[in-house]
Amino acid sequence: MVSHLADRTPPANLKAILPFLQGTCFVLIETARFAATSLLIALGLPLALFLFVAGWDLHALFTQLGNLSDRYLEADALRRSLFSSDLQIGFLVAGGAVTLFRMPRFLQRLIDELETHPDKEPPRD
Repeated sequence: MVSHLADRTPPANLKAILPFLQGTCFVLIETARFAATSLLIALGLPLALFLFVAGWDLHALFTQLGNLSDRYLEADALRRSLFSSDLQIGFLVAGGAVTLFRMPRFLQRLIDELETHPDKEPPRD
């Protein structure tokens, strides 16, 4: 009797798992894309800030960067360490702010793309 009940349950096949795998791959790819673009934005913010301060003049920008590097090389080890810590904290704050600012739109796009409507074509950006 037990063997007959076990025979009635169909084995899991690839067609049953395929939508889950597709959704998982989609979420992983979109999350990696979101993280990479957020990182690039956070890395580009200091450049934009330095260009703004220099009045969009590259000669003034490189003059200021040369001054900054000269002062960094002349500083003692403690000041270099403190400056490096400040830069790391600033980068983490900028990266977190960019991520928090972009997160609601990212989550809404994921929700919209993962909704399954058989008669609806997924939107393309």
